Amino acid sequence: MNVQVPLNVPVSAAEPTARQQAVLDVVLALFVEQGDRVTMDAVARRASCSKETLYKWFGDRDGMLNATVRWQALRVGFTPVDLARLDLASLRRCLEEFAANWLSVISSPTSIALNRVAIGQAAGGAPLGLIVLENGRFALGKRLKPVLEAGRAAGLIRFEDSEAAFRVFFGLFARDVQIRLLLGDRGILPALRIQEDAAEATRQFLALHAASPPSGTESA
Repeated sequence: MNVQVPLNVPVSAAEPTARQQAVLDVVLALFVEQGDRVTMDAVARRASCSKETLYKWFGDRDGMLNATVRWQALRVGFTPVDLARLDLASLRRCLEEFAANWLSVISSPTSIALNRVAIGQAAGGAPLGLIVLENGRFALGKRLKPVLEAGRAAGLIRFEDSEAAFRVFFGLFARDVQIRLLLGDRGILPALRIQEDAAEATRQFLALHAASPPSGTESA
C-alpha cells in the first residue's frame, strides 16, 4: 500500500474552514499591530463576526491563540510524496521544500510578532509559549520524521534516532536566523536567498547522514 504525506498536514483533528482561516489571519494581523493586547472583541470587530461565533469555534482566547498558531504552522509543508517509493531526488525535494517553507514563514512579520509575544509571556507562565512550542517545533518534527524514516528504510540515509536526525536538519537550515529576526535583524534573510539556504542545508544533511557504501566498495 502506498503511503502519502500530504502538503500541510493538519495538526488538529479538523482543518479550519475557509471562514475560520480568514478569522485566524485577522488574529495574526492583529498580533503584528497590537502584540499580546489582542482581544476577542478586537478580533470580532476586525473580522466582522460575533464574539459568540468566536467562542463557539475556539472556546476562549487561549483556544483562539492555539488555533492561530496551528494555522500558521500549517504553512510549513512539502509536496505529497509516496513513502513506499521514495528515492533520493524526492527525498531531497521534500527536505528543500520543508526548509524553504519554514524560512519563509518564520521570517514573516506575523511569525516574528507571534514569537515575540510568546517569548515575552513565557516567564510569567502564560500558555502561549507552550502553544507555540507544541504546535510549531514539535508538530513540525512529527510531520517530517516519517519522511526521514522512509529515507532510512530505503537505504538513502542512515541515523539511529529520527528525533536526533530531525534536530540536525533543523539546526542546519534554522541556524541563528530566528533569534536574529526576533532581535530586529531584518536584513538576514532576503527572499532570494531562502531557496539557496534550504538547498545548502539539505546538501549538508544528506552528506552528514549518507548511507554507508556497499561492502567492498570502500577505497583501500
